[in-house]
Amino acid sequence: MLEIEVKVRTDDLQAVRDKLAGLGAQVLQERHREENTLYDFRSGELTRRKQALRLRKRGRRSVLTFKGAPHPSRRFKVRQEFETEVRDNKEARRILKALGLVAIFDYVKHRTVLRIGRVRVCLDETAVGNFLEIEGERNRITALLKSLGIPGRAMIKRDYVQMLIDAGRAKAGGTA
Repeated sequence: MLEIEVKVRTDDLQAVRDKLAGLGAQVLQERHREENTLYDFRSGELTRRKQALRLRKRGRRSVLTFKGAPHPSRRFKVRQEFETEVRDNKEARRILKALGLVAIFDYVKHRTVLRIGRVRVCLDETAVGNFLEIEGERNRITALLKSLGIPGRAMIKRDYVQMLIDAGRAKAGGTA
């Protein structure tokens, strides 16, 4: 699947949530904690190719996600994404280790997930601030931002790992 997304920093997630509700957004998942671990080979091959392999844990549910290298885009983060639910997080970690993969980065965030039409909006609370993560077709993302009164120049393509490293909250190869 092709993932198209942007992030937007916000100081007031509740105000954004209220605006989204006024536009008809439906809550898919109330606020919850997510533990994210990125994996790579010791050689750093995935990082070098700008790919990512992530195991995300939310309660008892885990999801394994592979993200391909970013496609060229000025304003949007665009990349192939494949994911599957994992029933046993510990066993998944054992499999990854047996394949020669090592955990290279950990971070936690709290997330609320909403949907408005064909756009998915996540309200994320991270160690580097609060963000909307908006995923969908480019024109729908742009239209939603306009409806929320958010200018296009507020769009961020960077991922949380990059932001955490840049903010000095973690080191590449370390944990956050």
